[in-house]
Amino acid sequence: MAREVISTGNELAAIAAVDAGAKFFGGYPITPSSEIMHVSSDLLPKVGGTAIQMEDEIAGISAALGASITGVKAYTATSGPGISLKAEQIGLGFIAEVPLVIFNVMRGGPSTGLPTRVSQADIGQAQYPTHGDYASITICAGSLTECYTQSVRAFNLAEKYMTPVFMLLDETIGHMHGKAVLPDLEEIQAQNVTRERFEGSQADYRPYDVPMNKPAVINPMFQGYKHHVTGLHHGPTGFPTEDAEQCEFNIERLVGKINTVAAQNDGLDDLPDYEEYRMEDAEVCLIAYGSIGLGAYEAVEKLRSEGIKAGMFRPIMLWPSPAKKIAEIGERFKDKIFVTELNMGQYSKEIERIIKRDDFTTLLKANGRPIAPAEMVAKVKEMM
Repeated sequence: MAREVISTGNELAAIAAVDAGAKFFGGYPITPSSEIMHVSSDLLPKVGGTAIQMEDEIAGISAALGASITGVKAYTATSGPGISLKAEQIGLGFIAEVPLVIFNVMRGGPSTGLPTRVSQADIGQAQYPTHGDYASITICAGSLTECYTQSVRAFNLAEKYMTPVFMLLDETIGHMHGKAVLPDLEEIQAQNVTRERFEGSQADYRPYDVPMNKPAVINPMFQGYKHHVTGLHHGPTGFPTEDAEQCEFNIERLVGKINTVAAQNDGLDDLPDYEEYRMEDAEVCLIAYGSIGLGAYEAVEKLRSEGIKAGMFRPIMLWPSPAKKIAEIGERFKDKIFVTELNMGQYSKEIERIIKRDDFTTLLKANGRPIAPAEMVAKVKEMM
């Protein structure tokens, strides 16, 4: 049976981590994400797990990566400034193929910015949080329920593709307090993904000797199988190499196991990468994500009450983007596309890239304040 709870987005993210089977949290408090650490420190010991506050953000992600290398599902939580500090270790997670969920509860930036205000300005950072070539997976919660369900999904994707996964909330949805309807716990636990393991002899263990577009098969440390962990380019057993063909293959595989697989399969799993609301007969399409999507629901209803057939498209997985569906929207709605986000147009650039034009209307805000439904309604009316 479904469960109804009264909670906040940050609390639900921490609950989801435990329900997904996570056993280790390493982090450092930072507004507006600190409640994830607080709740984790209460819940994890009850299931035999550990939550540890390290001396800073860098140490927090380092501890979480170390835990994951031992085979434990691990996570960290922070905000934009913390992601900036964690960037080098995030890169280690990508190249060494260490599963990790990174919660980013977005606030205003750059630098210290607006610690207690809402923002969606870390969208581009989530796509490329560190230097080098790779592909990232980024999910963005659009409701309290999704703070739970999509967080569980983040852990499953991290384990399946052996990679860091970003789970984005923002200050509004992280601190919002209300009712959420959660799936049955037994159902969630039955669907929890654990990483693939090599079952042969130690002599045959070559964790990175996998085909193109496939993740590495890495057994937990301290359980009889040994491999070298490095941030350098590496060969089949993890030891460093500068072989040109091997290095090229490494990068193509790291990108391909995410982007190529998503394009070929129209997604990375069986769960929806987007939501469509009242799109069947819509004549104008509102595109919004995260907490701004909540206001867009109301804007759609208000516009319809005034005779304007509006619908909403809300991406849930931002990276890799649901490009096929966005392209269809571009074909269907032509100049009747309205994009709103709490930044200077970071996801708008992705939409422009996909539909190959920039004749859509935008409503952007980067001052730490939310966008009200009435503002969306007024802007859409100007388009008509």
